[in-house]
Amino acid sequence: MEFLYEYGLFAAKALTWVVALGVIIALVAGAAAKQKQGGDGIRVKDLSAALRRQQRRLRLETAANDAERKALKQEFQKADKAEKKQGDARSRIYVLDFRGSMDAREVAGLGREVNALLQLAEPGDEVLVRLESGGGVVHGYGLGAAELQRLKGHGLKLTVAVDKVAASGGYMMACVAERIIAAPFAIIGSIGVVAQLPNFNKFLKNHDIDVELHTAGEYKRTLTLFGENDDHGRAKFREELEVIHQRFKAFIAQNRPKIELERVATGEHWLASDAEALGLVDGLQTSNDYLLAQSAGKRVISLHFKPKQTLRDKLGKAAEVGVSRALMKLYETGQRPFG
Repeated sequence: MEFLYEYGLFAAKALTWVVALGVIIALVAGAAAKQKQGGDGIRVKDLSAALRRQQRRLRLETAANDAERKALKQEFQKADKAEKKQGDARSRIYVLDFRGSMDAREVAGLGREVNALLQLAEPGDEVLVRLESGGGVVHGYGLGAAELQRLKGHGLKLTVAVDKVAASGGYMMACVAERIIAAPFAIIGSIGVVAQLPNFNKFLKNHDIDVELHTAGEYKRTLTLFGENDDHGRAKFREELEVIHQRFKAFIAQNRPKIELERVATGEHWLASDAEALGLVDGLQTSNDYLLAQSAGKRVISLHFKPKQTLRDKLGKAAEVGVSRALMKLYETGQRPFG
């Protein structure tokens, strides 16, 4: 009997593992199938409808009595019927969100959003870009600014809202807009160019390590990480930075011609409340306040590109979360008092 009991217990465990393995295989297969289905990754959300639902819910929850609540429901039903019959003839304002990092990798998604928007919007529609970036690589943010210029080139009104920061490359993108609004304490400006790199040549020499660098072309490499840099290379590097700065300033002047360029193109940054006086922004207002005001007469629609994650991405993310939680557990355990 004991043998049969142990055998049955073993069989139950084995069956559990088989079922678990089958579930895992099914999940993997399902994820792979979804991955093959593809899709453009563009998410569309009607922000006007969401705001209206919120407003109605708040009005119902704060109604004085049942009679008022009933009257409100009738009012809402009547408005919905009228809109369904007549259609929504309001002009549209489209919302894009851009939060840029140093390498400007988010510009690829912005390009996809602009493509979708140009297939959807009509000339005269407005686009609000909620922009947040401290800048980064020149070529990446230059492309980002060019993507926003495409919107204006197709007859769309472009507004940029800065709630936190639009500096350096971030401001390069923002200045394309016909109007820039910003929260009072947002960071604005930093119209300059910076580059830095460490040099390990002295360290390598102290450890008897030689580095050979061979180039074809006098300025193929001006400064290096491991070789010995000289004043000639430094001068050329600074010259290249100055060329980029001059192009940056010319771009600002083209898009914001009323700015006193030499006053603001020093690499400094300002709070938006001060930047307004310098002509770097046109008004002090948060993006939420702007959209809430616009939603009274316009239909507000958000477009967002979200790339589909591969199974490898999902597993990597799950592993990252697992490790993070384990480390947090260890930290919390280490913080507990003895006893």
